[in-house]
Amino acid sequence: MSNLRYLVANVLCTLLRFIPIPCRTGVIKIGNPGRDSPVLLTCNYWLTVERVKKAIRGIDCYLLVANSRGINVWCASAGGHLTNHSVISILKTSGIEELVGHRNIILPQLAASGIEAKVIKEKTGWNVIWGPVYAHDIPEFLRNNLKKTPNMREIKFPLRQRLEISVAWAFPISLIIGLILFFVFPKLMIPALVAIWSLSFLTFLAFPLFSRMADRRRKRTPNGQPRFLDTLIYSLFVWGIFILLVSIVEFLTGQLSWIEILRWAAISVILTFVLNMDLMGLTPIYRSEFLKDRLLTIEINQEKCIGCRTCENVCPRNCYRMDEEKNVAVMVEAERCIKCGACIVQCPSDALYFRRPDGEIVPPEVIRKFKLNFIGTRAVRVE
Repeated sequence: MSNLRYLVANVLCTLLRFIPIPCRTGVIKIGNPGRDSPVLLTCNYWLTVERVKKAIRGIDCYLLVANSRGINVWCASAGGHLTNHSVISILKTSGIEELVGHRNIILPQLAASGIEAKVIKEKTGWNVIWGPVYAHDIPEFLRNNLKKTPNMREIKFPLRQRLEISVAWAFPISLIIGLILFFVFPKLMIPALVAIWSLSFLTFLAFPLFSRMADRRRKRTPNGQPRFLDTLIYSLFVWGIFILLVSIVEFLTGQLSWIEILRWAAISVILTFVLNMDLMGLTPIYRSEFLKDRLLTIEINQEKCIGCRTCENVCPRNCYRMDEEKNVAVMVEAERCIKCGACIVQCPSDALYFRRPDGEIVPPEVIRKFKLNFIGTRAVRVE
């Protein structure tokens, strides 16, 4: 039954990736945990819970499922849906305090942009330990005495995730366009659906090419972000590959004609630019073109830095290293920064802050109190 539930969750949540799908909150016993067993926390997005449960199967531990309104950890934390209150509430109401004799809770690293370890400690007495980015690294993290390797800290965009995003984009778009064309222009329905799915898979399968091109350019830009021109060039590249493949298929089937090629070109060019309009926002390694935060830069007040390595521990892009001689943090790969704000939120000495392009400083208290709304503006107030 658990395997079937895992399969259904993966299929359903992949097809409807951009829709919140909540599950029950509370405490889940994994294996046969005792009073010394580790306590982990995750959000109540159904897919996340099922994947975490699978990753820690065979480990005696407790899993707390906190309310995030059915949104995944990173989006919920950045958007003010997985908050200090979410963690405090589940710690107080789940009965976990009676089940274990320690006060250490392992939170997913990607929750660091919305949950303040300092506040959790002050309000509940529980110590927050930031776990790895991906659930499959949890067993090794536990075996390694709760220490993360740089690889465990880093967010990536591997093939499996790229395929999931391609399906998540193609399914709702094909459903909407397919229904419209079925009633308005049924002859175009099948070509349009083929174009949607093919372009979506092509875009994300070839994404490493975009990444290499964008990375070369962004090292020369002040805020380390790819430019819209990068997306435009990549869109034309994907579109050209699609038209080439269509031409080959048409030739092999004996149906090659300029009219057919022009029809495919007209259908696909619009879909290509719709898909690539916010290509960077569909990935975990770049900042959306529509978010104002993409233009911010992070600065370090080294006089305030106490060398605690918190920024290094929560940064999902491994931008920080320690200057061992001065015992301060330095950004060695600032162009990789995705402006998630996790380092600013967690810094115990407020040594980190954002600076706008006009020179204005955005202090840590603003980042902690205001989260991103659905259009990418910091307007969601979190108490």
